[in-house]
Amino acid sequence: MRKAEKAERIAAQLESFYPETPIPLDHTNSFTLLVAVLLSAQTTDKKVNEVTPDLFALGASAHEMAQVTSEQILAVIRPLGLAPTKARNVAALARQLVDLHDGEVPADFAALEALPGVGHKTASVVMAQAFGVPAFPVDTHIHRLAWRWGLSNGKRVEQTERDLKRLFPEEKWNKLHLQIIFFGREYCPARNHDWSTCPICGWAGIKCRRVDEARRQRRKS
Repeated sequence: MRKAEKAERIAAQLESFYPETPIPLDHTNSFTLLVAVLLSAQTTDKKVNEVTPDLFALGASAHEMAQVTSEQILAVIRPLGLAPTKARNVAALARQLVDLHDGEVPADFAALEALPGVGHKTASVVMAQAFGVPAFPVDTHIHRLAWRWGLSNGKRVEQTERDLKRLFPEEKWNKLHLQIIFFGREYCPARNHDWSTCPICGWAGIKCRRVDEARRQRRKS
């Protein structure tokens, strides 16, 4: 099956599984979304959602957060991975938004990626979910599934993003990004994945399944 045909079938299956795609991170505006996405690195969305109510009580806008110290932020987000670095970035990000953007989150990739702690993936999520700009943020779930489904070679996230953008229509990128994440969490764990019972890997990942099984055998030997 050609990759384009496979991508079309996968998109149809994902639409049947997840016709609605609520944003997993709780937020009230573009600033709180930006902060929540920044905090989600190497941490589950569930854990982020547990700490952000108290964090956003300190500041739900860049102007408010710019008055909060990194130590105050750290005290709230300490349960998260990389908390000290994230606390410093949130404080610096808020101040930079106030100084350079009048407290507004810019709807621009370059401007977002220039903010402290904001990489391409975080900027892509904000552009897609806050501003509706077509983007295809690649997280660990999407990177893993793109390889398993034979849509990308799985070596670099940058290549995975380019491959997926080429295979799927632009108007579907923002929704597909969330659909693949939901599917990955429900059906495609990183470890102990049962290829035979997975609704998509079972037919789309035949070649990658052989590679994965060979890797497991090498680890055992």
